[in-house]
Order: sequence, then C-alpha cells, then structure tokens
Amino acid sequence: MAAVAAEEARLLAWLRGPAAAGGPGGPELSAYVAELAALGLAELGREPGRLAAERARVGAETRRLAFEHYRAFIRSAECTGRAGRGFGGIESRLGSLLERLPALQDACRNFMRDAEEIACSRRMNSLTLNRHTEILEILEIPQLMDTCVRNGYYEEALELAAYVRRLERKHSSIPVIQGIVDEVRQSAQLMLNQLIQQLRTNIQLPACLRVIGYLRRMDVFTEAELRIKFLQARDAWLRSIQASIPDDDPYFHITKTIEACRVHLFDIVTQYRAIFSDEEPLLPPEGQALNEGAIFHGWVLQKVSEFLRTLERDLQRGVGGRLDSLLGQCMYFGLSFSRVGADFRGQLAPLFQRVAAAAFGKAVEEAVEKFREEMNSYTLISTPAVLGGSTGVPVPAAQPGTLQPPMVLLDFPPLACFLNGLLVAFNDLRLCCPIALAQDVTACLEEALGEVTKTILAFHRAEEAAFSGREQELFAQFCTAFLEDLLPYLNRCLQVLFPPAQIAQAMGIPPTQLQRFGRLGRIDVVALREPLAFLLPTPEESSTPCPEGDTDPLPGEQGNGPGEAPLPDSPAVTG
Repeated sequence: MAAVAAEEARLLAWLRGPAAAGGPGGPELSAYVAELAALGLAELGREPGRLAAERARVGAETRRLAFEHYRAFIRSAECTGRAGRGFGGIESRLGSLLERLPALQDACRNFMRDAEEIACSRRMNSLTLNRHTEILEILEIPQLMDTCVRNGYYEEALELAAYVRRLERKHSSIPVIQGIVDEVRQSAQLMLNQLIQQLRTNIQLPACLRVIGYLRRMDVFTEAELRIKFLQARDAWLRSIQASIPDDDPYFHITKTIEACRVHLFDIVTQYRAIFSDEEPLLPPEGQALNEGAIFHGWVLQKVSEFLRTLERDLQRGVGGRLDSLLGQCMYFGLSFSRVGADFRGQLAPLFQRVAAAAFGKAVEEAVEKFREEMNSYTLISTPAVLGGSTGVPVPAAQPGTLQPPMVLLDFPPLACFLNGLLVAFNDLRLCCPIALAQDVTACLEEALGEVTKTILAFHRAEEAAFSGREQELFAQFCTAFLEDLLPYLNRCLQVLFPPAQIAQAMGIPPTQLQRFGRLGRIDVVALREPLAFLLPTPEESSTPCPEGDTDPLPGEQGNGPGEAPLPDSPAVTG
C-alpha cells in the first residue's frame, strides 16, 4: 500500500510540477490535466491511443511540411548560423569596445576641459575686443608717463601716477597691472631726478615753488627730508658757481667769491624762506618736537664757515695792498646777511687782524734784513755830514695831517733805509689797522728794534779797533740818532695808528688810566737804550741838540697815518 501511495504521489507531483514550475506549455498542460480529470475510466483507457494517433498525425503533418518547405528550413538554419557567427563577432567587438571605453572617457573629459578653456578664452577675447579702447589706454600709460616726464609735463605725469596707484590698490594681483606699475615707478624716479636737477641750476623763485610743489605731491620725502634735499641741491649749484671762479689770483678769486656768495647765497635764503615755514615744527614718530629751523640754521652756518675758510686761505696766499677794499666788501657781505639773521662780521676781524699782523711782521723782517745788509757795507767815512744840517739840500715842508720823519737820519743811510721800510709797513698797516693789533705791532717793533740794536753792537765790536777819532764821533752820532730821533718818531707813528683815546674807549677806561695797563702802543725806549748807553756821548760832549722826546705833543695825531720825506737809497712813501 505504501508503494502504491508513493507512486501516486510521484505521478501527482509530475502532473502538477510542470504547471507549478511554469515551464513550456504550462497553461495547455494544466487545461489538459483538468480535462483528463473530467474523463471517465473508459475514456481514460482510450486516451493513450488517441494520443498516439494524434502524435502520428502531427508527425506526418510535420514531415509533409518539411518536405514541402525544406528550402525555408535550410535558409532558416543558414540564417541561424550566420546570426550566431554575427553575434559572436559582435560579442568580440563589444569586448574590445569595452576595453577602449576608459580611454575614450578620459579623452572626452580632456575634450570637455579644453572646450571649456577655449570657451573661456573666447569670452575673454570677446570682452577684450569690446573693451579694446579702454585696455589700450591703460597699456599706454607707461609710454605716456615717460613722454610727459621727458617733455616736462609734470602736472599730467603726477595725475597718471595717482591713477596708477589707484589701479594698483584695486588690481594688485594682475601681472599686467604690476608691470605697468613698475614702469610708471621708473618714470616717476626719472621725474624726481629731473626735478632735483632743476634745483641744481640757476632757478628763480617761481620755478622753485613749482618744483617743490611737485616734490610734495610725489610724496617721496618727508618735510624735513625735502628741506635737506632743497638745500643740498642749491648748495651743489652754488659750489659749481664757486668752482668756476679762476683761482690764479687770490684777490680776484676772493672778490668774485664774495660777490657770488652775497648774491646767490642771499637768493637761496630768500627762496628757502618763501617755500618753507619754520613756524610749525614737525612731530617725529617719538612724539618729540623737531625744530626744522635747525636744518636751515646749520646749513647757513656751514656756508659761512666755508666762506671764512676760503677767505682765510686767499688772505694767506696774499692780496697785496688791497686789504682795506677786501675788508669793505666782506663787511658789506656780512651786513647783507644780517637781514636774514646771519651777521658774521664779528668773525671777520680776527682773520684780517692776523693777516695784517703777519704782513706787518714780514715787512718789518725785510726792513731788519735790509738794515743788516746796509750795515755790512756801511763805512762811517762815507757819511755825508752836511745832509742833516740846517743848510744844504732843501727839505720838503711837512703837509698838514702827516708826520715828518727826522731829517737827521739822512746823515745815516742804514737808519734812513730802515725807517723807510718801517714807514712802508706802517702805510700798508694803516689801510687795515684794528685797535686790537696795538700790542702785537708794538711787540713786533720792539723785537725788530732789538735785532737792530744787536746789529749795531755787532758792527761796533767788529769795527771798534779800527775806529779813528772822527769815526768814533760819527758812530756816537749814529747811535744818538737811532735812540733820540728814530725811536721817538716810531712812537709818534704808533700813537697816530693807535690813538690812546681809541684804545681807552675799546678797553672801557678813561684815557688818564691807560698807563696803568702797560705801554700799549708805545715802544719801551728805555729798554732799548740800555745796550747802547755806553756808546752815547755825555751831555757835555754832545754837540747835537736834544731831540723831541716821546712825550712831546703829536703833530699828526689827527691825521690818517705816518708820512715820510724821500730819503737816500730808499723809496718815497707818502702818508
């Protein structure tokens, strides 16, 4: 029983399986199974035969159709083969296509990227074409800036520079803009050099105002730096003017230097004061007030110091007898500078004082040397004893306001030549004779007279053994003339050159108290008399009347200076 049940279950599963599985002929099979289920047993018994007959009929029909339509089946088979081979080729080509698809995908991406770039470039080119005029104007700014600077159109150049600075602030990341900015800066530097170079020329005040205005608008220097640049440039121009003055003749060089400094330096000062204001000091970063006037004051002091050095150098080189003219020009120069608060006349006096003292000392040294030479060839026998008398050669009358030299010195040519040399020195000193030189001139004269005394003593020692009575008498007269005539006359000359009243006024004391301060402006005759005292005759032996002492009234004290009558073997010097 169990086996029969299992066989039935398998049959039922087979009958139901194809329908349940949904295989081929599923609906027809289900309908057929349902039809079998509705048949009776007899009909079920005949069903296999019917099915076999149906199968045979269907087979015969199939063979008939195959015989009748065999060409169609052949073509169908061939078509199926060709379709299979075609599908095989398609499959292989699809494989190769799939292998190439990644490369194609990358190429497409590159193409898309290039296409986007080309499209962006095209848009930029289109925009550039639309803005061509504006872009061209911007690109031409450096060339336009250079043209404006080289042609002197500084106003337009400053406007272009300001426009470029605005472009830089807005588009500093654009390389083209950076290139334009760099080129414009180079042109601005050229303009700065040109403006400063203009300050190094003979520029007038209106042009100076324009140049400084341009420099301020360029905003390159601070106010203090701008003042320094202005003074440096104008100083360079002034130095070029001074360097062009010929340096061969010291007098010509210093007079032209004085004229150039007085005119051009005063113009520079006027320009500076018109351009810059010293009333409002700048505040440096530390917060401490800076006096900008110190810049100008220091520069003026420097120029005055340079002028004084030039003056001192040329004076040392020698200006001849034109010291008074030069002093007048320098004093006028200092007076003109007093209007700008730079009066330097007080510094001129020591310079001219030293030069005058040096020139006087040199002239006195030459006179002493000439006296030595005369004494080396002097013989007492050849002394013309009649020249100093009351008869003989007529003596010219003394002119008012002059000092007449002692005519007794004509008997002694060495003393006459020595006095002439001193008178030449006095006349040169009179042209520029400050009171402060009184002590120096007196000391120089005393030293020279001391040398003369030594020369006289040396002559006496060398010739004493060979002196005759007449020669001894003449030599005593020689010494007497030196001490009693020459020295008092030199004292009178000194008091004319340096009046005691002026010395007392300069010292701020009454003239009556001047002797308390020593022998100012007077030679110490007593000290010079001592070495020669043993050579002088006694008052009883002396036949020469006593000459005027150094305390006698001064006939020429109100005159312009010492005078001289012509003496033998010496030049004539007028007062």
